[in-house]
Amino acid sequence: MSSTAIGGEVALGAATSSPARRARLDSVDLLRGLVMVIMALDHVRDFFTSERFDPTDLTQTSGALFFTRWITHFCAPTFVFLAGTGAFLAGSRGKSRDELARYLVTRGLWLVILEFTVVRFAWAFNLDYAHMLWVQVIWALGVSMVVLAALIYLPLPVIGAFGAAMIASHNLFDGLEPEALGPLGPLWTFLHVQRAVTMPWGSNVFVAYPLIPWIGVMAVGYAFGSVLLRPSEERRRALLRLGGALTAGFIVLRAINGYGDPRPWTSQSSGLFTALSFLNTTKYPPSLLFLLMTLGPAIASLAWFERLSGAVARFLIVFGRVPLFYYILHLFLIHAAALAVGVWAGFPPAAFFRSIFEMPQGWGYGLPVVYAVWAAVVLALYPVCRWFADLKARRREVWLSYL
Repeated sequence: MSSTAIGGEVALGAATSSPARRARLDSVDLLRGLVMVIMALDHVRDFFTSERFDPTDLTQTSGALFFTRWITHFCAPTFVFLAGTGAFLAGSRGKSRDELARYLVTRGLWLVILEFTVVRFAWAFNLDYAHMLWVQVIWALGVSMVVLAALIYLPLPVIGAFGAAMIASHNLFDGLEPEALGPLGPLWTFLHVQRAVTMPWGSNVFVAYPLIPWIGVMAVGYAFGSVLLRPSEERRRALLRLGGALTAGFIVLRAINGYGDPRPWTSQSSGLFTALSFLNTTKYPPSLLFLLMTLGPAIASLAWFERLSGAVARFLIVFGRVPLFYYILHLFLIHAAALAVGVWAGFPPAAFFRSIFEMPQGWGYGLPVVYAVWAAVVLALYPVCRWFADLKARRREVWLSYL
């Protein structure tokens, strides 16, 4: 099983003989599988929605549309956090630091290459790199792994402190604009500002996922891995306390409305929309409050998932075992489905050989169709993901760890 989210099979690659240990590792895969299934909802919405505005824009959205988007906020933080956790678990299972560092570097660079090639094509269905290239979660995972390869030589408390400090302090620099840094402005954009950068060769690169604080999220995930090695009951208590503390920290800091997010909450025309404003934290880059809001419940849920079994758990664990394979397949399937439905509805095929930001006028459906397509996509992917998970369980070729 994988413990590195989309990042691959750094850990959990083999079953163990200890039932308690096996259950714990299954809980990590179950959490990852759950958020990956939820992630597909957001991407189906991207391709199939008729609403061409930000679902978190409180001047235009509805409660249903807001929560359809908000629930998917849990995905990226969990992916990156568990990637760091998986790296720690790999070291705990016998990998030397040098071996782990080499793997993280090669794995990270591979993910960056995939972001610029296969993943970009899945999103756009074209090779028009001159028009726009964007870097998203796969790139952030890849670069964060490369940085983690250096961090693992430090003591574990130092790694955790580094990650926590980055997460807690980066909002101090929210007002720092790239223009203020002169020639270093483009570098600051890649680190902390979501916007397009014009490269020296003339192409535009849209930085969807600035690297700070994702690097810190992976670092604290690595330090968190030590919690999963504790005895069962002690581990469950630690997960509940840590997850609960982070969640409570979000509620308190958000209520104070001072530090932690560049977008303060405000009273709205109704209690519901005031609550939406409270939850409407910043993802790009993820604010301190955004990460407390998402990682707190995610960590606490691991304690419950350790005791969860049955068909639903087994269904989700399959996706959690093959994260990168699932990620790439689900993008191609969703985009291909939009193309097929669009042509059936009378749109020219060329209208879908572009990004989600350039969908044709008049295209799209409401949330009932979005949810129906989401369910169909997940069910369609299950058999092939189960096949691939079984293949990886039977075989140990190195190349399989990169898929």
